[in-house]
Order: sequence, then C-alpha cells, then structure tokens
Amino acid sequence: MSTQEIQFPFVLESGEKLNLKLAYAVFGKLESKNPIVWVCHALTGSPNVFDWWSGSFGENKLFNAQNFTIVCVNIPGSAYGSTSPLDKNDQDTIWFDEFPIFTTRDVANAFEFLRIELKINTINWLIGASLGGQIALEWALIQQEKIKNLVLIASNAYHSPFGIAFNESQRLAIKADPSFQQNRIDGGKNGLMAARSIALLSYRTSNAYNQTQKEKNSEKIKDFRASSYQAYQGWKLSERFNAYSYFRLTQTMDSHNVARHRTEVEEMDKACSQVLNSLKINAFIIGITSDLLFPLQEQEFLAKHILNAQLFTIESDYGHDAFLVEFEQLNQIFNQILNK
Repeated sequence: MSTQEIQFPFVLESGEKLNLKLAYAVFGKLESKNPIVWVCHALTGSPNVFDWWSGSFGENKLFNAQNFTIVCVNIPGSAYGSTSPLDKNDQDTIWFDEFPIFTTRDVANAFEFLRIELKINTINWLIGASLGGQIALEWALIQQEKIKNLVLIASNAYHSPFGIAFNESQRLAIKADPSFQQNRIDGGKNGLMAARSIALLSYRTSNAYNQTQKEKNSEKIKDFRASSYQAYQGWKLSERFNAYSYFRLTQTMDSHNVARHRTEVEEMDKACSQVLNSLKINAFIIGITSDLLFPLQEQEFLAKHILNAQLFTIESDYGHDAFLVEFEQLNQIFNQILNK
C-alpha cells in the first residue's frame, strides 16, 4: 500500500472555495493491467480498506493487490488525512465548526478530479457502502462513461427523514457537550461518545443486542452488559476520531439526494426514479434484510429504477453493520458479481 496526498483548489455546491487536500491509498500498481477497484468508505472509515474491510480486502482475500489495483480515498471532512475541520483555513486558523459542508456530490466531484490526476481511464468496479454508496452513486451519475460496474451496499437514492433524524440526534448530543463550542482539538469528545452510542442503535437490531449483550446474572440491578458495551463503543470511537469531523460527515450523509438540480419533478421518489433511469452502467445492489437505517426497500427502489441493476440480499440479525460482519455472505455475492 502507498498512501499519498493531492491538493487542488475546489468549489463546493454551496459556492464556497477552498484548497482541498485528498489523502488516498493505492493497493497494487496503477500502471499494471489489473482491473481497478475503487472503494468509497463509510462514515468513519479510512483509506486503508485492508484494515476496516479485512473480510473481503487484503492479502489472500477476494480483493487483493495481486489481482486488482485498489484505490480508496479519505472523504473530505474525515479524520484520516483529507482536509478536515482540524486543518487550517486560508486565514491560517483552524476550521473547527466553521468547516464547510461537503455534499455527497461535492465528494464525488473531488474523487473525479483525483481519477483524472491518477490517469485512471476506466474504473472496473466502483464499490461503496452506506455513505460510501451514496458517494459512489453520485459519482456514477456524474461520470458513468468511465465506470463499468457499480456496487452499492446498504445505501439509497436520498437520505431518509428517519436517517436524518438519527443524525440530528447525534449532533444534538455533540452540541450538548460545552467543550464543542470551545474550539479545542479534543472539543466535544464526551458528546461524540454519546453520539456514537445513539448511532449504534441504528446500526444494529434488537435481536443482535439480545443475543450478544444478554445478562447471565438475573440478580443485577445496574452495570448491565449493554450499558458497558455502549460506553465502550463510544469511547473507542472518541479515541480515533474527532467530534468536528463526525458532525460534518453526518451532514454530508443528510445532503444526499440524486434528484437535486437534476429534474423539474418535485415529488421525491418520482424525481429520484427519473434520475436513476439515466444510469446505463451495470449496477449491483446489495441490501440487508434487518437494516434499520438503510432499510431494504431503499435498495429495492435503486434496483427497480436503475435500468441494468440486480438486487442481492444479506440475511442477518446485525442490521446495517452486517456489511462489516457477514463476510461469508458478502463474499458469495461479490463472487457472483465478479463472475458476471
């Protein structure tokens, strides 16, 4: 793996301008004739796809650097190398909560700039899950001539009111931490822990919690396993991420709407279906039967309205997180897709 950076002037959908830095990783060699697999990571992922998606990507895994050239870019606003709220702006002060909102379309446009700079003529497989799937879909709509196959996992055409409500609840938790307004590098850390705890409830299911966090001692009145699990997961994220990045990335997710500025139709589903119909590339849509945050009907909608689309499902009690857990099922689907 080689991790690199590129910097260039960039204009957001909002009209705001900034010098944008993208951190990206390449597994394998761009000059080889291997198929290009470009992965768009989820909310708190990093360019090191071999680390966070190790069930499918890595040495001796289905997607490896011997048979594929794999590219993964850190989403702007994230905490893993691309321009973020903890970087300095043009006035040489740290952005903090003044960092602009990147829409999923902004991110896709930035990735398209990088594709051109890397002299990648064709992306054989563009793969994205969750927020990464939203970005991948936007990118396919912007530049479908250069993308052969699109793989969208647990994603959607626009972010639902339910999903936005979950994200707003997380942002309220972050803002309730007084240190978030104090413009400190560690500002909002306790709020971030609470936000992550809220998020986990949308990533999992009651069945998953009832199986993994069930009490063995029927006499307990406090210190429950589920309580310590939520606290631990919140702390774990707060040790590797920051509240300002998390806050902005949830807004990036909320911004997702493929119909914006692309159609005169006002009703959301009709507008999105019209836009999706313009996609002519092969699309493979993967949904999770128990997903609360990105329910299966959202992937069914994508598969119905993208002309050359096929729908696959993962059966799991792990909800949205199943794409990070159910590797056996996911790899079976990936194998079917690759063989097609």
